[in-house]
Amino acid sequence: MDAQFRRGILDACVLAVLEQGESYGYQMVKDINEFIEITESTLYPILKRLENAKMLTVFKQEHNGRLRKYYRITEEGRNHITELMKEWEEIVKVFQFISKERKQREGAKHE
Repeated sequence: MDAQFRRGILDACVLAVLEQGESYGYQMVKDINEFIEITESTLYPILKRLENAKMLTVFKQEHNGRLRKYYRITEEGRNHITELMKEWEEIVKVFQFISKERKQREGAKHE
């Protein structure tokens, strides 16, 4: 998968997880890995980039005697997901067109 395309998908996955509620790094890795492979070493730069872009906020909270960083999506992050979904709908239409054209060409070859 193209690195830039994968980056965009991972950004969207992180924001989608946070749309469900605030979370922390290890939990996000577990949630996202159900759909696409991600490691903590990949996740934390994404979180930092999204924080710098004001798409999420960070706060610390004690958990079992230790401070844990939690992340929360912002309105900017929600807007970004909305835009990504619009772009995704366009991409799906393009792939449907390509698939249809290829099937038609394949059908013509076999006639």
